[in-house]
Amino acid sequence: MRVTDTIFIDESELEERFVRASGPGGQHVNKTSSAVQLRFDAANSPNLSDEVKFRLKRVAGRRMTKDGILIIEADGSRSQERNRAAARERLAALIEKATHRPKPRKKSRPSLASIRKTKEAKAQRAQKKSLRQKPSLND
Repeated sequence: MRVTDTIFIDESELEERFVRASGPGGQHVNKTSSAVQLRFDAANSPNLSDEVKFRLKRVAGRRMTKDGILIIEADGSRSQERNRAAARERLAALIEKATHRPKPRKKSRPSLASIRKTKEAKAQRAQKKSLRQKPSLND
């Protein structure tokens, strides 16, 4: 299965289990196992770099077990083949998303003019509020 130009996942690394699905299918749903549970051992995959594995763990969230096995479930269709294709597409999309390095955050700082403007506004507001007080005996 080709994910990107550089990442290719061998079929032997994927394990598919077919289970009964809740959802579309009517009475037929009780007789067939159309839902797919796709398992991919990302932690032990030789085709993924350590960097991609680390980001995949963050992107996958609770779909990845502590052992590094990624579990994707697809049961949106009545057809077993369509559910298989959907699960594989989702796996490819997750891995592809994990290949992108996040853009580093740059600290921003307010300009001197905006700081000065904020301080002037605060001073003006403080003066307005101080004028609302009752005059003291010393004034």
